[in-house]
Amino acid sequence: MQDTRQELMSRVQELKKERNAVILAHNYQIDEVQDCADYVGDSYGLSRIAAETEAAVIVFCGVHFMAEGAAILAPEKTVLLPELLAGCPMADMVTVEALRAKKKLHPGAVVVTYVNSSAAVKAESDICVTSANAVEVVNSLDAEEILFVPDRNLGSFVADRTDKRIVLWDGYCLTHHRVSTEDVRTARALHPDAVVVVHPECRPEVVKASDFAFSTGGILKFARETSFKKIIVGTEMGLIYRLRKENPDKEFYLLSQGLICPNMKYTTLDKVIKALETLSPVITVPEEVRIPARRALERMLAVAC
Repeated sequence: MQDTRQELMSRVQELKKERNAVILAHNYQIDEVQDCADYVGDSYGLSRIAAETEAAVIVFCGVHFMAEGAAILAPEKTVLLPELLAGCPMADMVTVEALRAKKKLHPGAVVVTYVNSSAAVKAESDICVTSANAVEVVNSLDAEEILFVPDRNLGSFVADRTDKRIVLWDGYCLTHHRVSTEDVRTARALHPDAVVVVHPECRPEVVKASDFAFSTGGILKFARETSFKKIIVGTEMGLIYRLRKENPDKEFYLLSQGLICPNMKYTTLDKVIKALETLSPVITVPEEVRIPARRALERMLAVAC
């Protein structure tokens, strides 16, 4: 007989105490994984928590580059990724070799890399950004040319808000990129009294067709503070669960049924339990990669928190 959800939750809590572990879950994780977590947030916010926690073991319920981020900032801790197959197609759209070749074509450019990237790519970069601080960080740089890696949609979002010349890498989030302006029109027709809020990983034309564009943290903040009672949300469907929990007096509608990331849904309570029982799979980053990657992250923090 299968264990009930409550039994699985109880087992997670038992193991967490035994292992002196903390469970971090990204906003896009399935509902029950969010519910079992000690912290729910975006990739870099969770990595910062990982660096500050006193726990010996970190269970990162997200995708591979996120667990790497925790390992970069907290190398003395055991970082577990419950499902090794949970990757990020956008992060895979840039390799170290390809980035080095591109840098040779733009020798004067500052390499700005989205945190949605591998540790090795971060190590080849000058500074990192999140979707929340990308505009602020880019505008702070003393450079005329920026090589923005790997998300061309977030890069376009930044380009519209800076005087610097942005060279875009041809990468994108498969989930956000599939949203169209027709999806926006359809959602508005279905919910004419709702406001449309999207993630800047969406196509530029989708951002322009919407009312607001924010990171996941920005969308959560907007939902808490806005007077709008009905909100159409243009980001991965997992965020809807948290939005509804935090704002029971408001209504949230997913912009498109295509807004689902399969990689984010690989992690389950059973896999969290197995990771805690076996203390595996462990994510590590070699020191020769970790040190320059951390430097790129710390340069970002010196500009924006």
